[in-house]
Amino acid sequence: MSKGSFPRAPRRDGVSGRPGGRATPLIAALVALVAAGLAGWLLWDAGGGEDDSAKRPVAATSAATSRAPAAPGPSAAASGPRSPSPSASGTTASPGPSAGEGAGVADGEAPRADGPLKGKVVLVDPGHNIRNSEHTAEINRSVDIGTGRKECDTTGTSTDAGYAEATFSLDVAHRLRTILRNQGAKVVFTHDGERAYGPCVTERAAIGNKAHADAAVSLHADGSAVGNRGFHVILPALVKGGAADTAPIVGPSKELGARIAGNFVRTTGSPPSNYIGGGTGLDTRGDLGGLNLSTVPKVFIECGNMRDPEDVGRLTDAAWREKAAQGIADGITDFLRG
Repeated sequence: MSKGSFPRAPRRDGVSGRPGGRATPLIAALVALVAAGLAGWLLWDAGGGEDDSAKRPVAATSAATSRAPAAPGPSAAASGPRSPSPSASGTTASPGPSAGEGAGVADGEAPRADGPLKGKVVLVDPGHNIRNSEHTAEINRSVDIGTGRKECDTTGTSTDAGYAEATFSLDVAHRLRTILRNQGAKVVFTHDGERAYGPCVTERAAIGNKAHADAAVSLHADGSAVGNRGFHVILPALVKGGAADTAPIVGPSKELGARIAGNFVRTTGSPPSNYIGGGTGLDTRGDLGGLNLSTVPKVFIECGNMRDPEDVGRLTDAAWREKAAQGIADGITDFLRG
């Protein structure tokens, strides 16, 4: 982590920066489909693909040699204790993940009555929490993700200038909520900046499950080495252990991820990752509690690399973040409408 950013806590549930898996015929086909554009993505075979349930190592993060541009919003460099700030609904921060377990934050405004997503429920999970760095003991505690144990949550990453991933993810979440609401969907957040920390990855999954979400997406930005750039969507591997059983959601989650990836390329102009997924913009993992414990179709999206100056130029631009939200929303809409 660079100067002026969060202290490096154990890495977050969803960080990548790992070498991609071995190539398969499906991966090769998907590379061609990305090059062909959105139409190709819509031919994705939700039942195909090689399961990847092994945890892969995280590559070392390299600090950028040039300073990244700052962006509006709370800085990860803020020092000293902060009092819980009001949420959008006017409530103050809860004491932590135990409060309202599995309840989530319901959209305060009614969705459009005649939209194409009328009757659909979408779970939006803004990655991390800007206050996590003030509660390291709580977020570092171990939780059961079915196939093992991981930290409750982590601080996430940031740009060299201190623009936090947690700030980015919540901003995109708000934009995404507005778009989906206008399409008629009911939107549930895992949190809306109102909590003192977290929620834990286990609760993030539980909130989507309790809401019976038709689709769920967790919003992130990566913290990899300079030169690693582009977005990728993380799909759940086929895993079973303890409370984890992804068998019912692997197929639909792959379809959801492929449609989000195709629309993200088209809408943002951002390329698929050049370091994860073999050029497809898709990666499969079995070590993420937010996916392992989900019983509804769910994916993570790493919208870019906060340590690469080229990607930082996109991530810190409000107009690009609006495009990112639109691309994700279009992918969700395509998936829900079949």
